[in-house]
Amino acid sequence: MPIPTQPYWFPRKRSGWGWGAPVAWQGWAVIVLYVLSALTGIATIHAHHGALAFIVYLIGLTIAFMAICWMKGEKP
Repeated sequence: MPIPTQPYWFPRKRSGWGWGAPVAWQGWAVIVLYVLSALTGIATIHAHHGALAFIVYLIGLTIAFMAICWMKGEKP
């Protein structure tokens, strides 16, 4: 009996390197969470701690987003 494969949240792009638009609701939820977190960071971190703190926050957020894409997407 074959082991069922878990569907990818992000398909690989047809040309180039990376991932395309999500094909599962979980992928869309990750993108929405990423955008809302970035916008919230503008209102909170940038307003209270300055631009450098916001840039560091955004880099960390982007690394986390890319890690999720790597784990839940097709291999590019």
